[in-house]
Amino acid sequence: MKKTDAKISIIIGFLIGVFFFIILKNIGIKIPYLWILMIVFPPLSLLGMFIISLLGKRFLIILQIGKFLLVGALNTFIDMGVLNILIWISGIASGVWYSIFKGISFLIATTNSYLWNKHWTFEKRKEVFAPGEFSKFLILTTIGFSINVGIASFVVNVIGPQLGLGAKIWANVGAFTAVLVAWFWNFLGAKFIVFKK
Repeated sequence: MKKTDAKISIIIGFLIGVFFFIILKNIGIKIPYLWILMIVFPPLSLLGMFIISLLGKRFLIILQIGKFLLVGALNTFIDMGVLNILIWISGIASGVWYSIFKGISFLIATTNSYLWNKHWTFEKRKEVFAPGEFSKFLILTTIGFSINVGIASFVVNVIGPQLGLGAKIWANVGAFTAVLVAWFWNFLGAKFIVFKK
């Protein structure tokens, strides 16, 4: 594993721990020693990157998928973390302001995703500015967001609970299905449209 990959995976793990801490704190989950998340996630991220690096020695795409997943986890926690910070500061958790806060958190997470994926996942460090690249990435991510929400809504609201599963479990089945499909869209779009070589 490259030293850079090791350092970056530790940084990403730490940031995930910080944002996870913020989220749990804001929603009122009281876990003793909650701060330990910032200590636990860096070595877990490093371990994951080590395993992906071993698998990625033969196929570059496996390494890119692993990096993309780690960056995606960070983006999820940044999105939810920024949203929770805005809710905590304002005391507003619904209505029009919630939608504005969600838009702000989505844009911050998308910008973070663009930077990490450009410079680390797909290693396009030498290209400082590529015209339209961020716009393509934002459009790709927005389509991914629409795919995610659309599939989850279809599974939950149109298909409805199956196999005797309750509504709450089925809601999670819908969300998980949507995340998988949107993830494939985002990865393939980033690799072959936004950051193609």
